[in-house]
Amino acid sequence: MNNPATGGGAGTPVSRRMLFAYALPAAPLAALGLPLYSLVPTYYSETLGLPIASVGWALLLVRLFDAITDPLAGYAADRINPSFGRRRLLFLISLPVAALSALMLYWPADGAGIAWLTGWGMMTSLGFTLAVVPYSAWGAELVSDYHGRTRLTSAREGLTLAGTLIAIVLPFAIGFEQRGFSGLAVLGITVAVTLLAFGGLTVWIVPEPANLTRKPLPLRQALSYLGRNRPFLRLIAAFFLNGLANGIPATLFLYFVSARLQLPDMRGPLLFLYFLSAVAGIPLAALMARRLGKHRAWAIAMIAACVIFSAAPLLPAGALVSFALICALTGLLLGFDLTLPASIQADVIDADTAESGDQRSGFYFAAWGLATKLSLAAGVGVVFPLLSVFGFDPAPAAQNTETGLFALAAIYAWVPIALKLAAIALMWNFPLDEAAQKTLQSRIRQ
Repeated sequence: MNNPATGGGAGTPVSRRMLFAYALPAAPLAALGLPLYSLVPTYYSETLGLPIASVGWALLLVRLFDAITDPLAGYAADRINPSFGRRRLLFLISLPVAALSALMLYWPADGAGIAWLTGWGMMTSLGFTLAVVPYSAWGAELVSDYHGRTRLTSAREGLTLAGTLIAIVLPFAIGFEQRGFSGLAVLGITVAVTLLAFGGLTVWIVPEPANLTRKPLPLRQALSYLGRNRPFLRLIAAFFLNGLANGIPATLFLYFVSARLQLPDMRGPLLFLYFLSAVAGIPLAALMARRLGKHRAWAIAMIAACVIFSAAPLLPAGALVSFALICALTGLLLGFDLTLPASIQADVIDADTAESGDQRSGFYFAAWGLATKLSLAAGVGVVFPLLSVFGFDPAPAAQNTETGLFALAAIYAWVPIALKLAAIALMWNFPLDEAAQKTLQSRIRQ
């Protein structure tokens, strides 16, 4: 077995082989998580014919379930200490849970309704949480260097985008709008198989990081330190706002292209272009972070996204080239959203570890995971009922009014811009830069 001490050493570089082995499960995890918000609502409402407002409420219930499971998973990830490794064990346990849930949610039985969506949505989210919390903490502790963490998150998010592209291509290439064995079902099978295979390989190759906890804290005291961690509070607020800003368009993308732009056959290609462009954005984000610092590079990328995205509601029907350009440019900037906040998260945990003496990466990543899911759920739970109020009908053959279509366009683009502006204000003068992070690492390893 690998020596756990080889990971997490101060300034210890991680080999490319180990970096790739660590990043591998990110692909099936992305293909597991993305459809729950971008494809499942459309499939269950359009293809299975469930009411759009009911689908929104069902997914909101799933996120409320996360409010319980995420903190528990984070606490367990930090407090269990088996010889096999606290990060590796919980991640390994999660793999069969997530694989089975993907099959059931993305390949629904005949007659599946809201109860099926809610129940298997909860199980999918649970499997995802049990995997992502220890997996993220594992990566944060594997590398301690300020820019080395960006290198690790770049590798992981690059594989995340690969999984995202698979999640987009498979359903539409095989047949998304059909009952039974659809493209979404094929995606569920693919996720189940690759998650078990890639996750097992990661557990076999990647070592458990060194546990730098000096004194484990009781839960109440741990929460007190978390509440006093100002960089964490500032980052998680910006993270939530930006996540909501990204989640609303992700939820409404298929509807916007079909109903507003009247280009239903281009939904898959445009979504593919968006995420493919993000692949190019990842190395650009790493380069900008080296020159400007992670928080400033992220803030500038969000400003650029606001400027570009502001034109989307003004596009007329059939504006394929213009919207494709918007997709490409905002996709490029998505690479910043994926890479830099995840790297800053690890730095924020250092602030807590240096102050409290308790390395609780799992608990912190559970909080960030919950913020992500709540932001996406708020998008689903709010925009669908809101669209219903304005009379928007998601059915493929529906004849929507101008009011309904304008509401769709405004909620799709202008509401997210307002949210991103608030996130930018929080991150522009963020206090944790490279010098501050190096000081924190010195304190932790004294």
